[in-house]
Amino acid sequence: MALFDKPKNVSRLLFLFYCSLILLLLAELFIHKHNAFPWEESFGFFAVYGFVSCVLLIFLAKILRLIVMRRENYYDR
Repeated sequence: MALFDKPKNVSRLLFLFYCSLILLLLAELFIHKHNAFPWEESFGFFAVYGFVSCVLLIFLAKILRLIVMRRENYYDR
């Protein structure tokens, strides 16, 4: 039986994942960063930047798929 088949294991892993995210965000309070730009000094900037970048990449991939994708019977003709 696989690890992710039991809902209890999935909820435990999600709990550990969210706890690690919170700990990493709180660790930002104690770590000195060498920022190149003033807006990088705000709390949680890199977490927000990474999230927004991933969302934009997903939307870009969906748009690119509409442009590049061929019909299902494209090669049968």
